[in-house]
Amino acid sequence: MSAVFTNLPSAAPGAPSAQLSSSATRAPEATLEPRWVRALLLAVAFGFLTLFLFVPLAAVFAEAFSKGWHAYLDAISEDDALAAIRLTLLTAVIAVPLNVVFGVAASWCIAKFNFRGKSLLLTLIDLPFSVSPVISGLIYVLLFGAQGWFGPWLQAHDIKLLFAVPGIVLATIFVTFPFVARELIPLMQAQGSEEEEAAIVLGASGWQTFRRVTLPNIKWGLLYGVILCNARAMGEFGAVSVVSGHIRGETNTMPLQVEILYNEYNFAAAFAVASLLALLALVTLALKSFIAWRLTASADHTSSQEH
Repeated sequence: MSAVFTNLPSAAPGAPSAQLSSSATRAPEATLEPRWVRALLLAVAFGFLTLFLFVPLAAVFAEAFSKGWHAYLDAISEDDALAAIRLTLLTAVIAVPLNVVFGVAASWCIAKFNFRGKSLLLTLIDLPFSVSPVISGLIYVLLFGAQGWFGPWLQAHDIKLLFAVPGIVLATIFVTFPFVARELIPLMQAQGSEEEEAAIVLGASGWQTFRRVTLPNIKWGLLYGVILCNARAMGEFGAVSVVSGHIRGETNTMPLQVEILYNEYNFAAAFAVASLLALLALVTLALKSFIAWRLTASADHTSSQEH
């Protein structure tokens, strides 16, 4: 241990500790890039964001309102558009809570326990990140389609999954279930299990331990995962496109409605519906930034308490 501390700067007699800490944390001038290099990198970054983010986003809203407010309101209040909005919200309302339950359970098991198949479970959680959404939709067609493995049995019992709301929900759950788990697993692993063990030793039940100890520690990470999961659920296109059947007013979500309107050369209406998704993205970004700030503040507070 003594060798570890030999390289630390020692305070001169009478030197204030604040000055020592500031000099120890200040980066050496030799490691800093020249100002023109930093300015160039910032200019490239902002130029890239402007070209590929801000300009397309502004174009969406400009095209959406190109024919005026009345045309915009008519486009988003049209029957098919309202049906698409309702179906999108319904899908998110079903898929997100189910993914929350799965994410909390999976992250609890992975972070708090050691068991056989742990690495396999982690791999399966990451599967939707590596599989194209279109492929995941085709998997459901293979399973539940008329010529699929379970298709004849479903038809015999008059159960309709594909080209209906259940198929859309299943496809959405598949492509979104990693988000909550992947936010909570590293957070729970970093926090450890000492507090839960102490609560159990003091006589708390499993539910009391989760509600009073675990949940307050992970609440911001959980909200972060929920926001990302909800944004993906409402904006999913590939998997839903395969299993929906594109039935107007029945199985079209908002992204599918945008595609149909655009293919019909109804650009103003297509961009009007797309602007709702863009607003969702902006709200998601704002909430994501706020929760990331709270996570950082919570981590700094925990670190200061430990020291």
